[in-house]
Amino acid sequence: MPMPMPTTAAGDAAATVLYCCDPLSERRVDGHFAAEARQLHAAGGLTLLVDHDALLTGDAERAVARVPDRAGTLWYRGWMLPADRYAALDAALRRRGGRLAVTAEQYRRAHELPGWYATFADLTPVSAWLPAEPGRTPDPQRLTALAAGLPPGAGVVKDYVKSRKHEWDEACHVPDLGDADALHRVVGRFVELQEEFLAGGVVLRAFEDFVAPPTRAGTAAAAEVRVWWRDGTPRLVTAHPDSPVAEVVTPDLGPVRAAVEALGCPFVTTDLALRADGVWRVVEVGDGQVSDLRQGADLDAFVRILAPGQAPLRTPSVSGTTRL
Repeated sequence: MPMPMPTTAAGDAAATVLYCCDPLSERRVDGHFAAEARQLHAAGGLTLLVDHDALLTGDAERAVARVPDRAGTLWYRGWMLPADRYAALDAALRRRGGRLAVTAEQYRRAHELPGWYATFADLTPVSAWLPAEPGRTPDPQRLTALAAGLPPGAGVVKDYVKSRKHEWDEACHVPDLGDADALHRVVGRFVELQEEFLAGGVVLRAFEDFVAPPTRAGTAAAAEVRVWWRDGTPRLVTAHPDSPVAEVVTPDLGPVRAAVEALGCPFVTTDLALRADGVWRVVEVGDGQVSDLRQGADLDAFVRILAPGQAPLRTPSVSGTTRL
């Protein structure tokens, strides 16, 4: 059984979180985050609303119309935002006397691969990237030159933020990076499917073979785990949101912790997977404000990550969530 979370003073449990509103009702939290927002309220926190659609169209003032003046320091919790839209949100809040807890520069650093890659280079697959505009596939010569900087063999295509792993063969996986035609074809399809949502440019990553780690009982645990970090300290481990398995095996986080501390961002997620040779690898880094939480995870543990003065969490839970 999980141990109860250490008790904190009421003030320590308070956090103000800016949630995306429901697109059909601007007075309600988006349904995807509604349970989390209710748990935050139960823990003594305050929820405010922002219009995500208005942010994406460039109208940050309309997006924050329901945020009161002098709202103080706010966490954003919602759908992903391009880095420039996040910066516009922070600027609009500052004009009202508030500010985001994660600066625009910190958000970009954790959210986009070029921002975090050098810090995690020893822990993550070899990667290289090219800036690209939505709808514009880099020419074959530039892609071939980019691939030449990676180890020979297979590779994975993504943009600065996301891949299209659910279209693995047509828009994600390149069986041989030395096959210029196949590389251009997969990258082209990826750019096409991303449409206007292509983030930053095209990234090539070396392919590594990952396996699901066994539990102590010998069953398969989640193949990918998400670690939630606050101020360089791991606070929670959950299965990746896409995992059909809830149970997790917690990796040795020592080397990852050093990298997270060096990154210098207040709220970060790292997704880890076990390589076939038994080495845990970081497959993705993200800003925690826009990282999804797996359904069924411990919401109380999660919302208290955002509280000031929070005591460290610990002990594994039968739910598949590990409190650290």
